[in-house]
Amino acid sequence: MRIRLVATTAVAAGTLTTLSAVPAQAAEYSSALKIRGIQYDAPGSDSNRCSGGNTAQEYLTIKNYSRSTTVNLKGYVVKDAAGNKFTFTASHTLQPGDYVKLRGGNGSDSDTNNVVYRDNCNFMWNNDKDTIYVYKPSGSRADVHSYTRSGSDADRNGYITYHG
Repeated sequence: MRIRLVATTAVAAGTLTTLSAVPAQAAEYSSALKIRGIQYDAPGSDSNRCSGGNTAQEYLTIKNYSRSTTVNLKGYVVKDAAGNKFTFTASHTLQPGDYVKLRGGNGSDSDTNNVVYRDNCNFMWNNDKDTIYVYKPSGSRADVHSYTRSGSDADRNGYITYHG
């Protein structure tokens, strides 16, 4: 957890009166669509070959946390800190409580199997640290999370859960 130091200075006296540690709060967005988890480090040795590689084992799980609203992913954008991005160009609907796994590599998108492929055999997520951004079609941010292997992945299995 990051700690933010907050200092209050008595202006009139010119002295430091308070110094306390306050945890930095993650921004919470009002979007129903949120990052549920990320397999940022595909099991095994990384190989981004389209045939026989393991980029499809790297995935981001996005969930509709609404109790009543269906969300169409068309136009949503997923980015990383380096600016690599994926745009959902086809309609893919998530019923309340439903999720989708955005996988690397090539494959057949399926509402039934809750999967969309990036049709790109390069890995998107860094194995040491990265930031995941999800943007609504309007351009406003739906969710964001940062991770580090050492600070966010206690069991070192390459998977991190957010929002449960």
